[in-house]
Amino acid sequence: MIVQENISLLPFNTFGIEVNAKYFCTISSKEELLETIAAISPSLHPPFFLGSGSNVLLCKDIDGCVIKNEIKGIEIINEDKEWVWIKSFSGTIWHDLVLYGIENNFGGIENMSLIPGTVGAAPIQNIGAYGVELKDTFVELEAIDISTGETKIFSKEKCQFGYRDSIFKRIAKGKYFIYSITLKLSKQPVVNMSYGDIHKVLLHQQITQPTIKDISNAIIEIRQSKLPDPKILGNAGSFFKNPEISSAELERLQAVFSDIPYYKLNNGKVKIPAGWLIEQCGWKGKQIGHTGNHAKQALVIVNYGNATGNEIWEHAQNVQQSIQQKFGIFIEAEVNIIR
Repeated sequence: MIVQENISLLPFNTFGIEVNAKYFCTISSKEELLETIAAISPSLHPPFFLGSGSNVLLCKDIDGCVIKNEIKGIEIINEDKEWVWIKSFSGTIWHDLVLYGIENNFGGIENMSLIPGTVGAAPIQNIGAYGVELKDTFVELEAIDISTGETKIFSKEKCQFGYRDSIFKRIAKGKYFIYSITLKLSKQPVVNMSYGDIHKVLLHQQITQPTIKDISNAIIEIRQSKLPDPKILGNAGSFFKNPEISSAELERLQAVFSDIPYYKLNNGKVKIPAGWLIEQCGWKGKQIGHTGNHAKQALVIVNYGNATGNEIWEHAQNVQQSIQQKFGIFIEAEVNIIR
């Protein structure tokens, strides 16, 4: 393990923001992690863990140590005739885990194809797409307490998963390093193609009995058609969460906006597409200076070349304020803002 000083984080975040880390190192094992934690005095400057940098907006230099997670690997830890339990280490690229499941016909996560980021970030965010969330297949995770170096197991219940939310975004934020996760996948997968444009793509491809690979390919096609490649145009995917409101609030909005789209939730609330709200306020495709909302997907805020993190965050706040004023709805940032 080599600790470097004054390292640019430009290559390590998909927004393409130029900020520096006072110290920077890469770890590829639990032993290196524990060695690093012991050496950097977390009480003074807590370590900043970085996976693929795909869900973070850096608005300032990092005064402490940035630890790049390269602890990778996937293994089967248990199985029976119907199910298989897969353990994946946190530095593994999430889409590589999805592909592993598809190649072995293990179903359950194919609808989350091409979600950027590493496995370690998945439970923090409770990632999800096209009708599926991580919690649907999640069993447990192994985490390292940063202050003590001790290992702790978090069950699904202890993770307190919510919509793009978990205990690791709230009371446990910054306290743990997620080392591995365990998922339970099906050996007899049942495809889920009811959400979004999946069915339309499959019909166009004349696929009537899709496999999980077909579902994955359809979702990849959809995502690539709507979302900009961060290697070409800096972004962190969807910047905002879809807001959840009460049925009474929906009725209030329908009296003014009769065409407002919504999805009913099991908790009695309804979800409003944030992208629709953003479009109604005129932000889709709008560029201000070096940043703006993408022309094909309003949920995505992009860096057109030289934007700072603060410029992007200011733009995001302007979007939030305009939606609050027009609809009385606050849309929450999904991206982790470092200020």
